[in-house]
Amino acid sequence: MDRLLDIIAKNRNAFLSTLLGILFATFSFIVPHFFSLYNISNMTQYGVEIGLLAFAEAIIIISGGGGIDLSVGSLLSLSAMIIGVLVGRHGFNIWVATAVGLGVAAVGGAFNGILVSIAKIPPLLATLANMYIFSSLALLVSVEPQFGNPMPISKFPPDYFFIGQSTVLGIPFQVLFIFIPSFLILNYLIKSTTFGRYLYATGSNEKAARFSNVPVRKIRFMVYLIGGILVGIAAVIMTSRIASSRPDLGMGYELQAITIAVLGGINIFGGEGEPSGVLLSIGIIVVLYNGLQLAGVNAIWQMGTLGIVLVGSAVGNYFLSRRTMRILISRTKNLKEEDRQG
Repeated sequence: MDRLLDIIAKNRNAFLSTLLGILFATFSFIVPHFFSLYNISNMTQYGVEIGLLAFAEAIIIISGGGGIDLSVGSLLSLSAMIIGVLVGRHGFNIWVATAVGLGVAAVGGAFNGILVSIAKIPPLLATLANMYIFSSLALLVSVEPQFGNPMPISKFPPDYFFIGQSTVLGIPFQVLFIFIPSFLILNYLIKSTTFGRYLYATGSNEKAARFSNVPVRKIRFMVYLIGGILVGIAAVIMTSRIASSRPDLGMGYELQAITIAVLGGINIFGGEGEPSGVLLSIGIIVVLYNGLQLAGVNAIWQMGTLGIVLVGSAVGNYFLSRRTMRILISRTKNLKEEDRQG
């Protein structure tokens, strides 16, 4: 047992891969048509949208200082409504409207970054306030002038649907040309650039980072800006996939995104974690949700399962981190003992 825990502590991705395989095999056995190409395609399509939000949460949490973003779901709703209103009510070209929607999401992310990095408002409070602000704006934008009530919009041109509905060689377009490139770019940015080194330094020890001339404020601002851009991309994909914009489109997504990030090994206190773990946890949550839905499990229990996963992942991260630290200390002592004997 100790040997197994040591392996998990050293390589969390191996554990996540095993868990994903167990879940997939279990649901394939007990749920009819779970293993069908149609269902797998549906799962991956949903995984793209929530996955982009999870990547946004991941880099924000890694930056430390209590970093978190509770506004990603409402910002997605606002961005989607901007696109829908510009196209469906004002006759804008779809690609102009898409660019504006992306810009609104980026501005929303930048606004979060300003509140956190410059105004020094705790991230929990800043993004909670913006969650309500963005939700209210989404509702306000969605109001139909003729009737005076919030209304969904479905007047999108057919050539817009290829982003969220088409496939290439049986693989959903958004997986092949948006999600995978986004993951690769983010992985490179975090693991192979100065920005990534600064990000981990800021999240691990802010004071030490400042003494090392790390631009902490800039890093904190940038992660929220990047997060906003990822949210905007998710809004474009979702509106294209479901051919509709609604003011509640992203409701509840922030909790799922945070769960995925923490399950994937992102330390809630910052400074630790990597995109590959988040990628695996995206698969776990998507398979879990899809399997429970196809099995006919009540939506209330599905939300309860999400809460259990969140608590379990947080507790697991804590104990695995402690075990990893003990392993490193033990190795250091052994090396010192070998040096003395030598």
